[in-house]
Amino acid sequence: MKFGLLVGTGPYTHQASDSAYQFAAAAIAKGHEVQRVFFYHDGVYNSTRLTEPPQDDRHIVNRWSALNKEHGVDLVVCVAAALRRGIKDEVLAPGFRISGLGQLVDSGIKADRFVTFGD
Repeated sequence: MKFGLLVGTGPYTHQASDSAYQFAAAAIAKGHEVQRVFFYHDGVYNSTRLTEPPQDDRHIVNRWSALNKEHGVDLVVCVAAALRRGIKDEVLAPGFRISGLGQLVDSGIKADRFVTFGD
């Protein structure tokens, strides 16, 4: 089964980002495909390499980057939401890319199931 995900809240402010990551990792482990994760609204904060959590805390941004590197999950950051929050290409963590809402629509069309986490 192909999944598309939407993450609408930032890391460390709500459980949604952690839940989305855990869902994606579990789906992949069960042999499903997570074809795209679209980060929207405050969810774009999941993409910045400037995030530095304490050493004893999970690094959510690095988890997403690893999912891209290890499984080819497309990590798309909404351009309008990112620019409103000061996130540009030069601050993106590895594996993330900025694009428009067309990628969200495309994911909804191509996925067997589309799951939303957060707002």
